Amino acid sequence: MLAAQLAPARTTLTRTAYWTRLLPLLTVLACATRIPSFVRPLWNPDEGYLAVEARLLAHGGQLYDTVVDRKPPLLPWLYEAAFALCGSGSLTPLRILAVLAQLLTAVLLASLARRHWGDPAGRTAGVLYLLVSVGLNPEDAQAAGFEVFILPWTAAAVWCADRGRWGAAGTAVAAAFLTKQTGGAVLLPVLWLLHRRGAVRAGLPRLAAGFAAPVLGAALLTDPAGFVFWTVTGSAAYAGVSGSALHILGRALANTALLAAASAGLLPPIARALRGSRARAAEPWLWLWLASSAVAVAVGCHFFGHYYLQLIPPLALLATAALHTRPGQRRPAAVVTSCCACALFVGWGLAAPRPELAHAERLAAALAHRTAPGDRVLVWGMHPETYWLAGRTPATRYLTAGLLTNYSGGRDGSRVGEAYAVPGAWPVFRRELAAHAPALIADDSRGKPYAPARLPTLRRLLASDYTEVARVDGAVLYARATARPDAAP
Repeated sequence: MLAAQLAPARTTLTRTAYWTRLLPLLTVLACATRIPSFVRPLWNPDEGYLAVEARLLAHGGQLYDTVVDRKPPLLPWLYEAAFALCGSGSLTPLRILAVLAQLLTAVLLASLARRHWGDPAGRTAGVLYLLVSVGLNPEDAQAAGFEVFILPWTAAAVWCADRGRWGAAGTAVAAAFLTKQTGGAVLLPVLWLLHRRGAVRAGLPRLAAGFAAPVLGAALLTDPAGFVFWTVTGSAAYAGVSGSALHILGRALANTALLAAASAGLLPPIARALRGSRARAAEPWLWLWLASSAVAVAVGCHFFGHYYLQLIPPLALLATAALHTRPGQRRPAAVVTSCCACALFVGWGLAAPRPELAHAERLAAALAHRTAPGDRVLVWGMHPETYWLAGRTPATRYLTAGLLTNYSGGRDGSRVGEAYAVPGAWPVFRRELAAHAPALIADDSRGKPYAPARLPTLRRLLASDYTEVARVDGAVLYARATARPDAAP
């Protein structure tokens, strides 16, 4: 009787001791691997876009109306909340939240691995995930962007489904989707786990309700029609496969090679495990998770590096399963190899130059010098961070030329222009410029297919109402002809 009473207490103590030892290690690793994220004010245009969105929302903007993006609302709201608490002049609070997101993902993966393959597997999974998590171009891996904040939700969805908590799993899938649409791909392994447990009849309604409630809530908190348009129906052209095939293929191969290099300690045990049919069939939910993440990477044929972050959690768990279920696997070698690869990528993040950031900073300084704080400006380009760096309000809700021309990475100009814009964007753009004529327009196209010379509306506006006043690193500044600012010093 006494032994039966003491058994739960011993189990609790064992569980507490396990996490007491593992959590400090994972915390140190999460912080160490993301040190480079704190050495730059900004890593990529996604961060810039989110920062500008957050400032506009804080000043009364309405998401999917006066503030628009093709992404769901969760991350813009997170940026807005961080700015409200800590000020909008720095992304450091978001960098800290990104560290916490990576740490939470590692903890959830460790818990999954421990449940399936034992205590040592939990440690291996958490450590391997964090070591590989920075294995891309630093502007993709170190940014506080969409994919980093997708990952804890996707891991939580699988964690909940693995324990039969279907309502919570649905909520986690919804949160991943509301961070970025491709986060919803984790629904596939969740549905497999639901089927494998034979819980479809009882679990599916809870899963559906858990998913639907947050999504409907987000739609109602914004604008339902705008939410559907900007997150689902209005992005068909962006998600299309047109563009430069060679450019797209080159990016896909380059980012695949980078992740493969970072995963040098993971891929050999996975490859060895694949030789046995029993290993392939052992954890189908893991292979489905990897496959659904690969589909998420490939959707739209853009293959940006940060898309590849979704592959890392299932890769880490697959390697862990191989290392802890097959005899003769060399776990220390896998960890040491991953440590060496991680050190190289962290060093790259600390040392890599950022020429586009330097250009945006110079252009922002010129805009700030030639305008007053209350002036509206238009930056015609693909670097919305210029508005944030300059501290100036955009003259339009469309923060990049991409929304008005369908330009994005890989487009070769064949489907770039006014005709390929987000439906209805140009009439709104013309009305906004008429109502809030920008004091300064910066043409930052620098020879790209969206240059004003190829866009009749913008070309006519510049010719009739604006005068060239300066050039900054190839960007051309135009002032209103009726209110020309002083010449640059």
